[in-house]
Amino acid sequence: MQIRIVNNSSNINPSYETTHSAGMDIRANLEESVTMQPLERAIIPTGLFIEIPEGYEAQVRPRSGLAAKSGITVLNSPGTIDADYRGEVKVILVNLSAQPFVINHGDRIAQMIIARHEKAEWVQSDNLNESERGKGGFGHTGLK
Repeated sequence: MQIRIVNNSSNINPSYETTHSAGMDIRANLEESVTMQPLERAIIPTGLFIEIPEGYEAQVRPRSGLAAKSGITVLNSPGTIDADYRGEVKVILVNLSAQPFVINHGDRIAQMIIARHEKAEWVQSDNLNESERGKGGFGHTGLK
Protein backbone atom coordinates (compact mmCIF):
# COMPACT_ATOMS: atom_id res chain seq x y z
CA MET A 1 0.00 0.00 0.00
CA GLN A 2 1.28 3.46 -0.84
CA ILE A 3 0.34 6.46 1.30
CA ARG A 4 1.04 10.07 0.37
CA ILE A 5 3.10 11.92 3.00
CA VAL A 6 4.46 15.42 3.45
CA ASN A 7 7.32 15.38 5.95
CA ASN A 8 8.07 18.92 7.17
CA SER A 9 10.50 17.67 9.81
CA SER A 10 14.18 16.81 9.58
CA ASN A 11 13.33 13.26 10.73
CA ILE A 12 13.00 10.21 8.51
CA ASN A 13 9.53 9.10 7.45
CA PRO A 14 7.72 6.70 9.80
CA SER A 15 9.43 3.34 9.48
CA TYR A 16 9.19 -0.28 10.52
CA GLU A 17 12.07 -1.18 12.82
CA THR A 18 11.98 -4.92 12.04
CA THR A 19 10.76 -7.06 9.14
CA HIS A 20 7.57 -8.18 10.91
CA SER A 21 6.73 -4.98 12.79
CA ALA A 22 3.06 -3.97 12.53
CA GLY A 23 3.70 -0.41 13.69
CA MET A 24 5.92 2.28 12.22
CA ASP A 25 7.80 4.44 14.69
CA ILE A 26 7.03 8.15 14.54
CA ARG A 27 9.33 10.84 15.91
CA ALA A 28 9.01 14.13 17.75
CA ASN A 29 9.51 17.29 15.69
CA LEU A 30 10.63 19.83 18.26
CA GLU A 31 12.50 23.12 18.14
CA GLU A 32 13.44 22.62 21.80
CA SER A 33 13.15 19.73 24.24
CA VAL A 34 9.94 19.22 26.20
CA THR A 35 10.10 18.13 29.85
CA MET A 36 6.98 16.34 30.99
CA GLN A 37 6.41 16.35 34.73
CA PRO A 38 4.69 13.40 36.46
CA LEU A 39 1.04 13.12 35.38
CA GLU A 40 1.53 15.91 32.84
CA ARG A 41 0.26 15.53 29.29
CA ALA A 42 1.63 17.19 26.18
CA ILE A 43 0.74 17.37 22.50
CA ILE A 44 3.91 16.58 20.58
CA PRO A 45 4.15 17.58 16.89
CA THR A 46 5.65 15.22 14.31
CA GLY A 47 5.88 17.46 11.24
CA LEU A 48 4.00 14.77 9.29
CA PHE A 49 0.95 15.27 7.08
CA ILE A 50 -0.57 12.14 5.56
CA GLU A 51 -3.31 11.14 3.13
CA ILE A 52 -4.85 7.87 4.31
CA PRO A 53 -6.88 6.00 1.65
CA GLU A 54 -10.65 5.82 2.10
CA GLY A 55 -11.64 2.77 4.17
CA TYR A 56 -8.45 2.95 6.26
CA GLU A 57 -7.29 4.78 9.36
CA ALA A 58 -3.93 5.39 10.96
CA GLN A 59 -3.84 4.36 14.62
CA VAL A 60 -1.34 6.07 16.92
CA ARG A 61 -0.32 3.75 19.75
CA PRO A 62 2.21 3.74 22.58
CA ARG A 63 5.67 2.29 22.14
CA SER A 64 5.87 -0.61 24.58
CA GLY A 65 9.45 0.09 25.69
CA LEU A 66 8.73 3.75 26.38
CA ALA A 67 5.66 2.81 28.41
CA ALA A 68 7.34 -0.02 30.37
CA LYS A 69 10.66 1.71 31.05
CA SER A 70 9.59 5.34 31.46
CA GLY A 71 5.82 5.39 32.05
CA ILE A 72 5.19 7.44 28.90
CA THR A 73 2.11 6.46 26.92
CA VAL A 74 -0.34 7.77 24.33
CA LEU A 75 -3.24 9.26 26.26
CA ASN A 76 -6.02 8.61 23.73
CA SER A 77 -4.74 5.21 22.75
CA PRO A 78 -5.22 4.34 20.04
CA GLY A 79 -5.52 7.78 18.54
CA THR A 80 -7.25 7.71 15.17
CA ILE A 81 -6.23 9.64 12.09
CA ASP A 82 -9.15 9.60 9.67
CA ALA A 83 -8.84 9.35 5.89
CA ASP A 84 -10.12 12.92 5.42
CA TYR A 85 -7.76 14.58 7.97
CA ARG A 86 -5.03 16.66 6.36
CA GLY A 87 -3.56 18.46 9.38
CA GLU A 88 -0.30 17.71 11.14
CA VAL A 89 -0.08 14.40 12.96
CA LYS A 90 0.39 15.18 16.64
CA VAL A 91 0.67 12.74 19.54
CA ILE A 92 -0.94 13.24 22.96
CA LEU A 93 1.52 11.83 25.48
CA VAL A 94 1.12 11.49 29.24
CA ASN A 95 3.81 10.87 31.84
CA LEU A 96 2.45 8.24 34.24
CA SER A 97 5.74 7.91 36.10
CA ALA A 98 6.89 9.64 39.27
CA GLN A 99 9.85 11.25 37.46
CA PRO A 100 10.14 14.08 34.92
CA PHE A 101 10.74 12.86 31.37
CA VAL A 102 12.50 14.78 28.59
CA ILE A 103 11.44 14.46 24.95
CA ASN A 104 14.01 15.57 22.40
CA HIS A 105 13.73 16.30 18.70
CA GLY A 106 13.88 13.01 16.79
CA ASP A 107 12.88 10.78 19.71
CA ARG A 108 10.63 7.87 18.73
CA ILE A 109 7.49 8.76 20.71
CA ALA A 110 4.78 6.47 19.35
CA GLN A 111 3.95 3.96 16.66
CA MET A 112 1.50 4.19 13.81
CA ILE A 113 -0.48 1.31 12.37
CA ILE A 114 -2.50 1.50 9.16
CA ALA A 115 -5.74 -0.44 9.55
CA ARG A 116 -8.76 -1.15 7.36
CA HIS A 117 -12.12 -0.36 8.92
CA GLU A 118 -15.75 -0.90 8.02
CA LYS A 119 -18.63 1.57 7.96
CA ALA A 120 -21.52 0.42 10.13
CA GLU A 121 -25.17 0.92 9.37
CA TRP A 122 -27.47 0.72 12.39
CA VAL A 123 -30.53 -1.52 12.04
CA GLN A 124 -33.23 -0.63 14.56
CA SER A 125 -34.52 -3.71 16.40
CA ASP A 126 -36.76 -4.55 19.35
CA ASN A 127 -34.45 -7.34 20.56
CA LEU A 128 -31.04 -8.93 20.07
CA ASN A 129 -30.06 -12.55 19.45
CA GLU A 130 -29.01 -14.53 22.52
CA SER A 131 -25.31 -15.23 23.10
CA GLU A 132 -23.26 -17.36 25.47
CA ARG A 133 -22.04 -14.27 27.31
CA GLY A 134 -25.40 -12.55 27.45
CA LYS A 135 -25.41 -9.45 29.66
CA GLY A 136 -22.21 -10.38 31.54
CA GLY A 137 -20.26 -7.15 31.97
CA PHE A 138 -16.98 -5.97 33.42
CA GLY A 139 -15.06 -8.80 35.09
CA HIS A 140 -17.85 -11.34 34.75
CA THR A 141 -15.41 -14.14 33.84
CA GLY A 142 -13.17 -13.57 36.88
CA LEU A 143 -9.38 -13.56 37.12
CA LYS A 144 -8.59 -17.28 36.78
